[in-house]
Amino acid sequence: MPRSHDIAEIVTAAHTLTRLAALQTKNDSPAAKWRALSVLSTDGPLRLGALATASRTTQPGMTKLVGAMEKEGLVRRDGDPSDSRATVISVTAQGRTALADWRLELRDALMPLFADLGDDEWATLSRAARILTSHTTLQGAAE
Repeated sequence: MPRSHDIAEIVTAAHTLTRLAALQTKNDSPAAKWRALSVLSTDGPLRLGALATASRTTQPGMTKLVGAMEKEGLVRRDGDPSDSRATVISVTAQGRTALADWRLELRDALMPLFADLGDDEWATLSRAARILTSHTTLQGAAE
């Protein structure tokens, strides 16, 4: 099987896991909210357009989403230090906590799917998770 097929299979499985977790948790928050918080947690403060691009959504959609997240206390808008006319969006401590809680909720929802794995299979998944993480950072993906 070619390596490119393996990559496609990993991406498909990741999408399936995300959908299954959302169904199991009955979390009705839009996926874009969690993507945006994840991007901000990883990349730091971003302008709205850059956040929209990184989160795979439109700028008008991101404007609406950021407004809602700001009301929830998950993000804040600050002046852009490099351009006084612009603002940047930052994740708040409350936003980081919400993201961490959501990730725990996903983990707990998915654990039963893997309850039958043995130690060797867990070790393989653990190693794969570390490899995927190290190769999917923005810096690693851009190289």
